[in-house]
Amino acid sequence: QHTEHSQNERCVADVLSLCLILLASSAKLLEELPQPPTITHQSPKDFIIDPRENIVIHCEAKGKPHPSFSWTRNGTHLDIDKDPKVLMKPRSGTLVLDISGGQRAEEYEGVYQCSAHNELGTAVSNSIILRQSRSPLWSKERISPIIAQKGQSLILRCRPPAGLPPPIIFWMDNNIQRLPQSRRVSQALNGDLFFSNILPEDSRSDYICYARFPHTQTIQQKQPISVRVLDTVMSLMFPFSPTPAISWVKHNSEIPSGRASFLNFSKTLRITDVSEADAGEYRCIANNHHGSVHHTIRVTVNAAPYWISAPRNLVLAPGEMGIITCRAAGRPKPSIRWLMNGLPIENAPRDPSRSVEGDTLIFSEVQTGSSAVYQCNASNEYGYLLSNAFVNVLAEPPRVLTLPNTVYQVIMNKPALLECVTFGSPAPTITWFKDSMLEGNAYVFHENGTLEIHMSHPSNSGKYTCVARNSLSLSENHVYLQVKEPTRILRPPEYRVVQRSRDVVFECKAKHDPSLVPTMTWLKDDGELPDDERFRVDSDSLTITDVTESDAGTYTCIMNTTLDQDSASAQLTVVEALPTPAVIYEQPGAPTDLELTDLVARSVQLTWTPGEEHNSRIKSMTHTHYEDALHQSGVWHNLTEVPGTKTTAHLKLSPYVHYSFRVLALNNVGFSRPSMPSRQYRTSPAAPDENPTEVKGHGTEHNNLVITWKPLTPQQANGPGLEYKVMWRQQGIETYWTSVSVANVSKFVVSGTPTFVPYEVMVQALNDYGPGPKPGAVIGYSGEDFPSAAPGDVRVLVLNSTLAEVRWSPVPLESVRGRLQGYKVQLSSHHIFSPNKTSGKLPDLLPYSIYSLRVTAFNGRGEGPTSATQRFETPEGVPSAPSFFKVSTFDLDSLMLEWGPPYERNGRLTGYTFKYQTVNSKNDLGLLEELDLPSNQSSFTLHNLPHSTRYKFYISARTQRGAGPMLTEEAVTVLDRGTSPKGCNSLVVFLDYWRYFLLCWKPSGDEDWHKEKVNGSQFHVLKGLKKGLAYKVRVVARGHDDRSTHVSCSSSSSSSAMVSPQVDIATQGWFIGLMSAIALLILILLIICFIKRNKGGKYPVKEKEDAHGDPEIQPMKEDDITFGEYSDEDHKPLKGSRTPSGGTDKRDGSDDSLVDCGDSGDTEFSEDGSFIGQYSGKSDRDTTHDSSELLSPVNAMNSFV
Repeated sequence: QHTEHSQNERCVADVLSLCLILLASSAKLLEELPQPPTITHQSPKDFIIDPRENIVIHCEAKGKPHPSFSWTRNGTHLDIDKDPKVLMKPRSGTLVLDISGGQRAEEYEGVYQCSAHNELGTAVSNSIILRQSRSPLWSKERISPIIAQKGQSLILRCRPPAGLPPPIIFWMDNNIQRLPQSRRVSQALNGDLFFSNILPEDSRSDYICYARFPHTQTIQQKQPISVRVLDTVMSLMFPFSPTPAISWVKHNSEIPSGRASFLNFSKTLRITDVSEADAGEYRCIANNHHGSVHHTIRVTVNAAPYWISAPRNLVLAPGEMGIITCRAAGRPKPSIRWLMNGLPIENAPRDPSRSVEGDTLIFSEVQTGSSAVYQCNASNEYGYLLSNAFVNVLAEPPRVLTLPNTVYQVIMNKPALLECVTFGSPAPTITWFKDSMLEGNAYVFHENGTLEIHMSHPSNSGKYTCVARNSLSLSENHVYLQVKEPTRILRPPEYRVVQRSRDVVFECKAKHDPSLVPTMTWLKDDGELPDDERFRVDSDSLTITDVTESDAGTYTCIMNTTLDQDSASAQLTVVEALPTPAVIYEQPGAPTDLELTDLVARSVQLTWTPGEEHNSRIKSMTHTHYEDALHQSGVWHNLTEVPGTKTTAHLKLSPYVHYSFRVLALNNVGFSRPSMPSRQYRTSPAAPDENPTEVKGHGTEHNNLVITWKPLTPQQANGPGLEYKVMWRQQGIETYWTSVSVANVSKFVVSGTPTFVPYEVMVQALNDYGPGPKPGAVIGYSGEDFPSAAPGDVRVLVLNSTLAEVRWSPVPLESVRGRLQGYKVQLSSHHIFSPNKTSGKLPDLLPYSIYSLRVTAFNGRGEGPTSATQRFETPEGVPSAPSFFKVSTFDLDSLMLEWGPPYERNGRLTGYTFKYQTVNSKNDLGLLEELDLPSNQSSFTLHNLPHSTRYKFYISARTQRGAGPMLTEEAVTVLDRGTSPKGCNSLVVFLDYWRYFLLCWKPSGDEDWHKEKVNGSQFHVLKGLKKGLAYKVRVVARGHDDRSTHVSCSSSSSSSAMVSPQVDIATQGWFIGLMSAIALLILILLIICFIKRNKGGKYPVKEKEDAHGDPEIQPMKEDDITFGEYSDEDHKPLKGSRTPSGGTDKRDGSDDSLVDCGDSGDTEFSEDGSFIGQYSGKSDRDTTHDSSELLSPVNAMNSFV
């Protein structure tokens, strides 16, 4: 950062110095040329003078020949010779009016204007309004004392005399002390003193208004004002007591925060840099607890003229053209008026080369003698602007203003700027030479004549000539460029840890260009070194003796030259003195005494003396560093590595390299410091050993060939003057090679080539010592052009509703004009086919759709013209599945089915195919019933279905092509409420359909559940129940898909609950006999229960009863326990059915865990075995269930099937 910052500062300083020299040269040159007058200094437009001093009105001008001056006063010529008190300074237009002899200054008031003229034109000054400053006395007046009541507002009038300029007002007392001001007491803009509410302490007799007149520095005072405040009337209420708070708002806008300030205790709003956007209504609002009042101020923004583009001087050669523009803005818009040599342009002599177009003067084919000074006056009602601009017609041969034989110095690899500042009329063109005319990408030629070299190399050093040429003559100038070696620190300071009171040495060895004077500077923590004799700076080191803790920090050495600098830093850490340590292992010492022997063209022998091992054996010597001072000074490269026991190395070298070598030693701790560099060994130049690699030829336009290559490194160049000989010829057509030699580039563009033809390309390296080896040729192609023909005979064959085949005829080979990369079929999306294809399939089409298709051929340049548009229509396809399908319970023996039309109809819908069949407990499917439904129907109800029966439903949409995919649903008709037995001695649970069950029971009030696993049974008898107790029974049923549901019942004695009797299971004789015995047992138990309890129950299905409003069914009690929630998530789908939409698959952690007996989601029974609660209602415990919809009675019944 130090280095870059200093180099930037040094570069800026050099450029500024050069610019100042060139400006001085230009000014001196222009002074020697004929030039119309130019006003250089004048008094202000509004000139207020002190009547006690002589009056000086300034008017200075320049021109060649030197101009003469004249004045007007109030529009008439001022004859200076008639008034001995009026003098004009020699060689100047400045007037001096001597009023020291008693003359009155007001006698000279008026409007003055100065004119400066020579043989080429006349320049005029602004109109200067001269006025005398005035500081009149206050008029005598008798001021009566003011008596005011406490709390009322009061204004003390100042009314100062009108002065020129206006006076500055302030209030003071008899002791010449300023009166304190606050929110309550403040001074208005007109000087009046305003009291928002007056208080008894405001009573005084010395309120004095002062007026200070700045020009005469005089102060006038008004007669004192006496104020007495009465505190007798206490019941009066004054609106300005207490003191109101002041605020400001702008109507329909915001007050500009960055430019607005509130002065005088917020009573004054000041806006700076006013623009038209500041116009509008501003409201001042005063608030206290009595209320608020406001005052609106309307602001209109006007502006005196101001420049947008002021006229500028114009220097033309005979026959040239040019323009002078005069653009100004203001509010209202200023008018533009042109003058020539001080006269209105319409009254000036006619000039056929001049025309006026509003704010622009246009000159065409000017001739000698057309020189003049033109004035532009832009004015509106608020002021004016006046500017002079001359037209100077000159015929001057070119002159080079840059000092001859200027020497430019630049650091290697940095840009160089060589100046060539010229003047001439017509403007000269600049050409640069160094041995020959300079051209190519290595140079940049700026419009001002400056030559820029991007990267300076030693080969760029030498003499440069710039030639300035116009139609009259030419002029040349010689400058010199010196490319210097960069400054580099070779041995930077290293990190040091030193004990207190010891000495420390930081080394900093650097190299620099021998012709530059170096300066070494040391810094501590980016500041100067302490002024302490303990710090000693030598030529290449810093020594600190008797180190203290305050010496810790970062030390930086900076090596400066007049062109560049380099820097390096190291840290110093100070520690307490330690006892003698054990053996310390350190990096080896740096090798010394480097010597070069056996010096030949391509090799050298290097020997050295090893440094100290520091208790760790040297295991290798690594010659990682050599420096090429010619091409990359300061950059070190690895070269070779030898075992640590050797002290010599044989090094292979390259031609044209300035070698320096250094050696590093390595042990188990690390690398040593580098040795001091060896003496420099310069190998002799030679012709290149190799040619550029990665040679390629390709076109970027249809008529060019771009030849590129990877350039050689400076080490590969083998000598100065590296160039590349680029050779090419059209393959099979041209016999001779065309060649060109270029330097400092890595590509060459051959223009005017035929489109896409093969070329043989070679690139050979050569330098001042000869060419490199003969290169091999590579084949490249000139640029491609867009194909000129479209594929013909385009046909489309529709294969089915989603697939079509397109066929075309290939484009002629000559129309490709490049390398054919393929064919592109433009449909709703692009389909690309290989160039050898003349047909292709178009998949994924939409059925029953109309398509437009075009085919193009494309190459590396792009696509050619499109074929004629082909339209085709895809036939109908089968529709997608209906958008939804759901089944709900309509009645005990009815199911309602609803569906939505398919999202993708793929044709005209002809109807829906509806199928259904029964499913028994073993998931066997019954007879399949089928119905055809019209396309406009979206629901259907099946009636007279057997109760407690499971069904599987299918639905699909149809078009003329056939039926689409089916949606399936499953549902169960509702359990018949009249089949449940009543009364029991033991609790009987009927089970069916499920894979296995877990029976859980407990007496009401107990916390522990008894459980028993049941497999393959359709009922189970719970024994050992105590009579008269209410039991809670839970059935945890796990289906074939491992989903489970809970059913619960309660009983006060050995009661039974029947769960989901299956209508179709009683098909075998043994089962009928078994059921008959069980039914007889249940009947006996029910009779006993009726006798004992005299109490019966029903199977209320609350949700269904609520829906149908059955008057016979009574509402349940609030404490009745509801069925546990069951959703489709807990139901096992049948074979071939889909998982219902939105369902999720949840499994229990184990088949018979205690968690299965939990209280969540119970379905309970009354004491006599009847159901209690709703089929689909939720208990309070289940309100967080993640089911996405309420359950229907059908789903509730599914729990028991």
